[in-house]
Amino acid sequence: MAKLISNLKKYRLLNNLTQEELAEKVKVRRETIIHLEAGRYNPSLKLALNLAKVLNVKVEDLFSFEEED
Repeated sequence: MAKLISNLKKYRLLNNLTQEELAEKVKVRRETIIHLEAGRYNPSLKLALNLAKVLNVKVEDLFSFEEED
């Protein structure tokens, strides 16, 4: 099973956004951002693209997968 690696918090902070502000920009709840940053939630393609657009990065910069043993 692959584990989600999230760099969302890094890029959110580089853009000086709170979790609430980012959530508002991509039209999700703050709790969704919390789960995404912790790698506990796999975003839909639409959400991943929206986050990347708001943060001005590629989806691959925000999320990747690591193979678990």
